[in-house]
Amino acid sequence: MPMPQAGDKAPGFSLPDQSGATVSLSQFKGRHVVLYFYPKDATPGCTTEACDFRDEHSALVKAGAVVLGVSPDSVASHQKFATKQGLPFSLLADPDHALADAYGVWGEKSLYGRKFMGLIRATFLIGPDSKVVRVWPKVKVAGHVAEVLATLQGGSSSDAAPPPKKALAKAPAAKKASAAEAKPATVKKPAAKKAPAAKGAVRKGARA
Repeated sequence: MPMPQAGDKAPGFSLPDQSGATVSLSQFKGRHVVLYFYPKDATPGCTTEACDFRDEHSALVKAGAVVLGVSPDSVASHQKFATKQGLPFSLLADPDHALADAYGVWGEKSLYGRKFMGLIRATFLIGPDSKVVRVWPKVKVAGHVAEVLATLQGGSSSDAAPPPKKALAKAPAAKKASAAEAKPATVKKPAAKKAPAAKGAVRKGARA
C-alpha cells in the first residue's frame, strides 16, 4: 500500500507490546502519537534510534506525544530489547508485517547488491484527530529524534537558523581624515615686514 501522507487518516491498529498488553491507536485520541517503524531489535542503528527516543522521552511526553515503536520482531524479542535498553515506551510486535503494509513501509530493500523484502525505517507523526501530521520516510537515525521533537514543539530542524557563516573579513580601516577634515586649518599671519630705514638717517656710531 502507498505510504500515508500529511492530512491522510492514519491506519488504525491493535497490536501487543513487549508486556503482552494490546495497544490501539484509538486509545490515544486527543494526543499526538509518534509511530516509528524500525527493522530489527538490538541491531546497531535500531538500538541508537531507540535510545535516542528514550533519552528524549520526557521532552516528547511534555510536548504532548506518545511514542510507539514497531518492528516485525516477537513480543519476547521486544521484551528483551526494551529491558536491556531501559525503554520507557511500547514496542509493538508486527510479525506478519500487516501494520507495516498498511503504512507502506514494507517493501524491497537492497544490501550489498542483494535485494529482499523488509521493513523500511520511517516515522509518522499522528495528530490528536488521528490524521497524519508529518512523515519521515527512509529515516536517517542521526538527528532524527531531535527533528521529531522540534516539530512537536512548533518548528522543525529544517526551520532552525543555519549555522553561522565564517566571520566576514574586516572592512578596510577608514582612511585617516585629511588635516583639513580633522581640524580647521590655522591661517598663519604673514610676518610683519621691517620698515625700511629712513633716508638720511644717521647710522649708529657715525660721526655728525
